[in-house]
Amino acid sequence: MATDKLFNIVGVSKLNGEYKVRFATDIMRIKVLSKHGHEDIRLCELDTPVSKYEAVKQLQTQAEFADAQAQSAIAEYLDEKAPKTPKAKAPVAKAPVKATKAPAKTAKVAEDEDAPF
Repeated sequence: MATDKLFNIVGVSKLNGEYKVRFATDIMRIKVLSKHGHEDIRLCELDTPVSKYEAVKQLQTQAEFADAQAQSAIAEYLDEKAPKTPKAKAPVAKAPVKATKAPAKTAKVAEDEDAPF
């Protein structure tokens, strides 16, 4: 992830008919969300501050977020932000290297060594 911030408040809210996962470090975030038109604001406090991804994984198991809208928002976030695992490249079979000798250079003696080209 691009950020190292830790959050101890996580939940969901609905804005313009769409549910999204929300993060905070203070429960007073409810006031800000409400002021900006969010509805159905549900936040819970975690025991310890964790990364966003870990917070959402914990949120997924909470009983108050078991409804379809919340679970959909949670699943969407987890799908988008899942840690990317580097894909292993398939080993490419290479042709065996053949040992070759460089051809021996032989000096050609021209008939007239003193002749220019």
